[in-house]
Amino acid sequence: METMEEKKAHLFSNRDLRRLIAPMIIEQLLAILVGMSDSIMVASVGEHAVSGVSLVDNIFILLIYLFAALATGGAVVAGQYLGQNNREKARKSVNQLVLFTALFSVFITVLIYLARNLILHYVFGHIEADVMEAAKIYLVIVSASIPFIALYNAGAAVFRSMGNSKVPMYLSFLMNTINICGNALLIFGFHMGVAGAAVSTLVSRIIAGVGILILLRAPGLVLGLEKPFSFRLDGSMLKKIAYIGVPNGLENGMFQLGKILVLSMIASFGTASIAANAVGNILSTFQVLPGMSVSMAIITVCSRCVGAGDFDMARYYTRKILKLIHVMIILFNVVILAAMPLVLYLYNLSDEAVMLTKQIVWWHAVCAVLIWPEAFSLANTLRAASDVKYCMVWSVVSMWVFRIGFSWLLGVKMQMGVFGVWVAMTIDWLVRAILFIIRYRGTKWQHAMVK
Repeated sequence: METMEEKKAHLFSNRDLRRLIAPMIIEQLLAILVGMSDSIMVASVGEHAVSGVSLVDNIFILLIYLFAALATGGAVVAGQYLGQNNREKARKSVNQLVLFTALFSVFITVLIYLARNLILHYVFGHIEADVMEAAKIYLVIVSASIPFIALYNAGAAVFRSMGNSKVPMYLSFLMNTINICGNALLIFGFHMGVAGAAVSTLVSRIIAGVGILILLRAPGLVLGLEKPFSFRLDGSMLKKIAYIGVPNGLENGMFQLGKILVLSMIASFGTASIAANAVGNILSTFQVLPGMSVSMAIITVCSRCVGAGDFDMARYYTRKILKLIHVMIILFNVVILAAMPLVLYLYNLSDEAVMLTKQIVWWHAVCAVLIWPEAFSLANTLRAASDVKYCMVWSVVSMWVFRIGFSWLLGVKMQMGVFGVWVAMTIDWLVRAILFIIRYRGTKWQHAMVK
């Protein structure tokens, strides 16, 4: 008779988990490193180029989060159907996810082109003429890439649902390589400036989007696209995907809005605080990179367990993956803290900015090790069981009350400055962690899987 451990091993063995998680970490690390290189190349054009591109990128980041949330909804639904051994509905959910993503992303693209003057002149406000010109060029060109990056996110989520994270990793490597080589060629070789950066981004995303669709049509895939492809929308299936994707998208959107509001507070603290916050954001991304990457594996693994109706197995894998995240965050933070003096030297910050950066990075390191996995990764177990409304409501409440409210209280009223804002952020983490642990330890989240 099989033991419980043997039964669990049949779903995802340690080897399966390693093959799923390692490419996710590499993919995230690659994206961050290339993003840094990208910004350095654009900076060579001038300060106006960096400013214009960064303004437009705020819009695209918001849209990417929106489509990533939709892709997560499709991944959860497909994963649960796989857990139920209902491959027909699993494949249908993939077909609907790709079709709806294509239609919705084209609609958003058209909307952005129609509203581009509104975005440039009213959303960005009064900015210098050369910054406005850079923003306009970048917006017009890169907006054409929205359907392709949306389809890439959808396809990547599907491959991860099958336990295959190597395909997204390889495509991400290809996309980022084309982007960075294109930047080098068009910016330094052809002196195209912002237009060169925009064109290389567009081309790289087109190749990634088309490539993932071609791979999804490969024969023998558990979750490949239907043949022939059905262009008919299925309201019932889309409702199941939207039930997970929409709350997740709203949560991500509100989170980005909250970050923008907090940044406006930090801007009032002075140049040293702005610089310290900027460098702190870069280093803090590396500090939690393992968690950001491995958290996606929880969706893949636990949605399959939930579909099979085995919540004990979902809890088993959640504990296992959370322990891994804690260990990896510790290792990453040891390396980053050891390298911080060199990093600060390279950024050539003022003495005040160096002091502030050290404070916030050390504080963030301690809190990341102790709190981050429960505050963010644990919620993916709940999402994998379709318990998305709880995650959305309490994440938004915690952000507005604790992150934004306490940023004002600590940073402005108590005059703790940028360090107070970072303390407020980790208070938000602590509240989230408590709320998600309470929910996870109960059973209400175990009754929301798709039928």
